[in-house]
Amino acid sequence: MSTPLADYIAVGGNRHPEAADWDSLSGLVAYGAGENIAIWRPSQDGRFGILSLLRGHDNSVTAIKFLPFVNDGKRALLSGSVDCTVRLWQGDSSASGAFENVKSVTAHRGSVNCLAVSPHRPIFASGSADATVKLWKASFTDGTWDHSLLQTISLVPKFLPLSLALSCLDGDDFILAIGGTKSSLDIYSTEQKDNFTYQTSIIGHENWIRSLAIQSETQVTGSDRLLASASQDKYIRLWRIQRLTTGIPDPDQLTVTSDLTEISNRNHILKARNNRYLLSFEALLVGHEDWVYKVSWQNSDGTLRLLSASADNSLAIWSPDAASGIWICTARLGEISAQKGSTTATGSSGGLWMGLWSPDGKSVASLGRTGSWSIWNHDEGQDSWQPGIGVSGHTKPVMDLSWSKDNSLLLSTSHDQTTRLFAEWDHGENCTWHEFGRPQIHGYDLNCINFIGSRQFVSGGDEKLLRVFDEPRATASLLQKLSLASNPVNGDMPDGASIPVLGLSNKAIKDSDESQTNVTKTDREDVASNFLKSDPNVGRDRPPLEADLSRYTLWPEEEKLYGHGNEIAAMAVSNSESVIATACKASSVNQAVIRLFDTQEWREITPPLTVHSLTVTCLRFSNSDQHLLSVGRDRQWAVFEKNEMEPHLYQLRESRPKAHSRMILSACWAPAPVGTDFATAGRDKVIKFWRLQDGGAVLTTTVTTTLPVTAIDILPLAVEDMIIFASGAENGEISVYNVQLSTFSVSSFSLLTNEQRPSKAITRLAWRPPPTAGMTGREKYGERRQQQHDMQLAVASEDNSLRVISIPPKPGSI
Repeated sequence: MSTPLADYIAVGGNRHPEAADWDSLSGLVAYGAGENIAIWRPSQDGRFGILSLLRGHDNSVTAIKFLPFVNDGKRALLSGSVDCTVRLWQGDSSASGAFENVKSVTAHRGSVNCLAVSPHRPIFASGSADATVKLWKASFTDGTWDHSLLQTISLVPKFLPLSLALSCLDGDDFILAIGGTKSSLDIYSTEQKDNFTYQTSIIGHENWIRSLAIQSETQVTGSDRLLASASQDKYIRLWRIQRLTTGIPDPDQLTVTSDLTEISNRNHILKARNNRYLLSFEALLVGHEDWVYKVSWQNSDGTLRLLSASADNSLAIWSPDAASGIWICTARLGEISAQKGSTTATGSSGGLWMGLWSPDGKSVASLGRTGSWSIWNHDEGQDSWQPGIGVSGHTKPVMDLSWSKDNSLLLSTSHDQTTRLFAEWDHGENCTWHEFGRPQIHGYDLNCINFIGSRQFVSGGDEKLLRVFDEPRATASLLQKLSLASNPVNGDMPDGASIPVLGLSNKAIKDSDESQTNVTKTDREDVASNFLKSDPNVGRDRPPLEADLSRYTLWPEEEKLYGHGNEIAAMAVSNSESVIATACKASSVNQAVIRLFDTQEWREITPPLTVHSLTVTCLRFSNSDQHLLSVGRDRQWAVFEKNEMEPHLYQLRESRPKAHSRMILSACWAPAPVGTDFATAGRDKVIKFWRLQDGGAVLTTTVTTTLPVTAIDILPLAVEDMIIFASGAENGEISVYNVQLSTFSVSSFSLLTNEQRPSKAITRLAWRPPPTAGMTGREKYGERRQQQHDMQLAVASEDNSLRVISIPPKPGSI
């Protein structure tokens, strides 16, 4: 039997300038994603996404570096975290993305902020919020990478290191540069082998130093080194380090004052074990309008170039002019901060936290504030940088998922206050998953989401109300062209949506708005800045890029639904799409009511349903909508039945107080025709199956687990008398079971490995409904699934990740 396979992983990157690296040997990018490390394989056509997530750290990952060495086909990856540890990961030399954690050391007493590796010898440094920098030596013994401590440097006077640069100058002569929460740069060198001593502090910047990078000026042995330092003062400084072969130059300081800053041209003499070196100011790079977070060198083709990433939303590529030697900006990528609409309120990425070169220097990647990676590829024919397809995902816990009515679209919502739309990009031979829209960018944490059909959805969060959104024409056209979605484009659809700068409601935009007398010229300009049709390149032949997602794929808001007094905690939409059931966080009977809303007139159906005394954690309609199931923190479940005289009303049929010994966190119904069976699960480590009968519900079977169960879902397809369900635990473990309804026997046939499962609690599981007869536009999906016989499960987790996993069925089950 084949093993489960992750078809898609979506997770955003940590906003930390040191939390990513692009491996020069394999071409893989590793970046911090919450407590995990995402392994991404960039490609020209964007068909390769995140290959795997490495689990191990107990807190946010803040520093990542590949060791540029391969021994016996094994390469090494270093990571540092807020959990004070430095971890060593080992993988093969291929681009598979498979790594295992071979060593973990509590290296510091504070958060590990930065790492630096030497490209010449397996020595690396770690800097921490405990105001120390430690030097380590990596070694390869008996087929496994290891590391040991060489030296600890206590920074006096105390400051927090934010970036390190480590390089071999000549033989055993090494230099270590330390920048952090002060404006000067500390320089250390090895006067004795593997022992660093303080040499000098370089003055020049006027604010904290955020990034350091060191590189040989040419590829000739013994070439001068160039040290780049980036600061919150918006400037980049270059420093030259050269070996002294004759007399020592005059170290007297020469100061030149300008309107920009004070330039210090003092020469610094560095003593090392074998030689002396001169460190002098080389150049001041001016061009960014905000903090500079990251600098990175590239010299693969013999042309020295520097990449910088800034909070002004731009990447800049710098190189020396061939004639004068003056450093100039040769390319600028990203957004210009003065661009109309380039603010966080209107969907701007809010700054670029990272900039990385590809090993061949033909691509650059950057991480934005939304946690998404953007990539640019150099077109040699046009001598220009063209945007490519990156990866994206949530940056905080993913709380809920929902499949569309035609099964082609997947919506997710998160505490990062965004709703994201995912679909498969149909590009010929195969289909790959991508983010196709960001329908909602909100100001409150979002907890619940549900499709209403395939063109409308409702979401709820800490705002205490529900918002209903309609699909715009631009998104429908994009999905119809590139994805497996089958919805035709309707002429009555709004063209797009915009967010008022100080508002939370997405405003619908139509062509007719241009002719309305009450729309001012400024309003029309604001509309254009958020209007999909204003950018003809959006979605032409590929999924939207990050800049498009943030600004052009909003869905207009149709309605607001009021009634709850606390944060929305649970929600469900009936299969007929006529009723929405919701519940909020509660500590009393009056707060723990279930409110129903009519989707035709968008009004509340009164009276609300009352049975629970604490927060309702899950709501589910049965397949026929005849019953509504609710479970809660008060340990009871309740089943409400549709009123025969008034079909829009529900009334309590049965409740079971103390159905579990601890709070119930999830529930679901069995598929038709087994429509009267349902399952409940909770913190008591038990999954219970119940059957509704005329005399009352009876417990049919119990599944005992080793961990509290946080989410369950039953595949919406029954084969004879057998159903398949999945359960998720608080540690991220996912199990899949078969249940024989005739005998109520349960067997487990699939358990995701530690490498496949999330690192934190599962918040939602949702099986992708199989294609059914009469589903137009779903032929490709149906044929592919019939050939592969795989079931697809969408997984949301508190580790910020969303996954779509293909699970092969147990032989004979389907």
